[in-house]
Order: sequence, then structure tokens, then C-alpha cells
Amino acid sequence: MTDPLPSRNSNLLPSEDSDRLPPVRFAYDRHTWKEIAHLLANFPVSLFGFIYVVTVLFTGAFLTLTVIGLPLLAAGLVGARQLGKLERARARALLGVRVDEPSPLPLRSTRNGVFAQLWMALKDPVGWRTVLYDFIRLPWGILTFTVTLTSLFVLWPVLPFIARGLANADRAMVRGLLSPSDELERRIAELESDRGVVVDTAAADLRRIERDLHDGAQARLVNLAMGLGLAKEKLLEGQTDDTVAMMVEEAHGEVKLALQELRDLARGIHPAVLTDRGLDAALSSVASRCTVPVKVTADLDSRPAAAIEGIAYFTVSELLQNISKHSGARSASVDVWRTEKRLLIQVWDDGRGGANLDGGTGMRGLAERLDAVDGLFVVDSPPGGPTTVTAELPWRDRSEDVRRT
Repeated sequence: MTDPLPSRNSNLLPSEDSDRLPPVRFAYDRHTWKEIAHLLANFPVSLFGFIYVVTVLFTGAFLTLTVIGLPLLAAGLVGARQLGKLERARARALLGVRVDEPSPLPLRSTRNGVFAQLWMALKDPVGWRTVLYDFIRLPWGILTFTVTLTSLFVLWPVLPFIARGLANADRAMVRGLLSPSDELERRIAELESDRGVVVDTAAADLRRIERDLHDGAQARLVNLAMGLGLAKEKLLEGQTDDTVAMMVEEAHGEVKLALQELRDLARGIHPAVLTDRGLDAALSSVASRCTVPVKVTADLDSRPAAAIEGIAYFTVSELLQNISKHSGARSASVDVWRTEKRLLIQVWDDGRGGANLDGGTGMRGLAERLDAVDGLFVVDSPPGGPTTVTAELPWRDRSEDVRRT
């Protein structure tokens, strides 16, 4: 009997290699082995953390009656922060827990000296939560190490489930005790960002003033000095013709232009009318220079602090410039009023609309400047208009500035 002919699907039949055993490999996936490694490492890590807490912090607390107690306790809390950093890194690598790093203590930026730095370290909530984490971890580390090691040899078929349950408890501890303080950390991050915005804004203003002085008044004063020098030479030579009179007249014109540019520059830094007569008169003055008729309404029973008043003035000034240059409006209005502890500003125009914070009209800079002082900046400008910009600033009485000075 002859062998049957191979069929069209003969390549699907098992070959000799199919009789071989599969290659040796781990029964668990890599995530399970990472969890097992984390649980086995809990004991030595928690033992070190517990010894650190007992030795350093308890010793510091015991020695608080002496001069070295509080500094030692503060140093221990700073060191506890580093232990928390290592624990977050271990949880991130082995458990896949993504926990944001807390903001560092701004010890170097504290201006009140050593005692302020000491007090900041002693009241650090991140350090104290890390101390609590390390203190309660020793019993848990012993338990997880014992259960995992025993299950690895005795209960290995169900070890993945045991490891997952114990690892989830570890994840909860890390998130609960080693996460940054949400409200505090958010506020610190906002203050750091606002400080950067204030510094950048001040630097930009200084560069603008320097550029305006160099390209404007300074250049005119140089031309004035040269013209007066030439006129002086001609007068010394005994020439009193029309040429000298023309040179003196040109110098006089340069003086007037230089004075006007200096006035404009001083108005851009801080207008005198704002200092002397307040926000209502200053806004009316800047509105009179707008190319669009502007109605100004200011309902303020008192003057805000000078810094808040200045920010409000420059905000309205920038918005009115945008209306003159970009809106195509026929009329506009500025309303300023106070509600409780906030100063509200609303600038409206009937222009073409379409304004936004990314429109390149300086509005993003205004929003950042107001945000730096806990303010608010909202733009409502649908295509076709009208445009309504609402700015909100914290109210601080001018009398508070007087008491501070």
C-alpha cells in the first residue's frame, strides 16, 4: 500500500519539532515578579526607615530641652523627605505608582534667617507624613516579607493573587502618605509660577524703558547737544546770521520733542494723574486718547492700594489700545466697581470681535500679570462682536500700604 499523496494543507500537519517541550520560562508575568520583589524588599527597607525614625527623630524630640534638639529634629525631617523620595522611586519602578514629587522646601529663599528656616522645616507636612509612613511600615514589612516568601514555596499557584492584594495595600499607603499635599503644593506651585511671571514682567518693563530712553529722548538730547555746539562755535566766530538762528530754532524744537517723549515715558511708568487724583481721573485721561469714543464709569467709595490701582490702570490702558488698533469699533465703555474684597473691571466694545488670549494683542500678558496677583482675566469675544473683557483683582485698602510703610 502506497503512502497517500500530500494534501494541499500538508504544511499545517505537526512536524517533528512539535513533539519538543516548550522552552523553560517563568509562570508569572513581569508585573507579578515586580510586585513580589517589592514585597520581599519591604522588610529591609522598612527596617532601615524604622531605625532612622526612632534614632534621629526620637532623639531630637528627647533633646528639645537643649539647644541641639530642635535643629536635630528639623534635620531629621529633612532627611525623612529623602527617604520618601526613595520610596516613591521604588513604588514607581516596581508597582507602577505615579506619585508627584513634593515641592522642595524653600529654605534658601527664606529671608528671616536661621530661625525661619528651622520653623519651616519643623512644620513641614511632607516630612511628618513620611515619618508616619516609616514608623508604621515595620510590622507591615515583616508581614509582607513572611507571607510572600512562604507563598513562593507553599502557595505558589495563588501567589499572584496574594501579591496583587498586598501590593495594592502598598500602593494605597504610598498614595495616601507620600503624595504631596494637594492644596498646599498647588499653592506653592502657583506662587513659584507667579513669582517668575512678576520677575519676567519687571525685566521686560525695564528693557522697554531702557529702549525708549536710548532710542527716543537720549538720541534727541545728543542731537540737541551737537546743534547747540555748532551754534556756539558760530557765535564765537562772530556769525549772527540766519543760519545760527535756524540752528537755535531746531535745537528748541528738539528740546520740546525730548520733553514730550520724557512725559510719555513717565506716563507709561506711572502717570502723575493716577497718583494725584486716583483711578477715575486716570482712566478718563487714557480714554480721551483712544480713537474710539469711550464712556468711563467708576463706582469706588475709596482708593485701592497703589499696586492694585496701577495694575488696573495699565490693564484698561492696554485694552483701550487694542480697541484703537484692532477692533474696528464705533464705541466702547469702561466700568470699574468694587464688590466685597474684589476690584472688577469690564471693558466693552462693539467691534468685529474674535479676540482671544492667543491673538497676539497682548492679552496673554495681561492675563499672566493679573494671575500673578491672584486676579482673573476673562475674554468674551465671539466673531462679529461685541467684545467684553472682564478683569478681577484682589482689593486691598490704601491704608494697609500706609501702615506697612
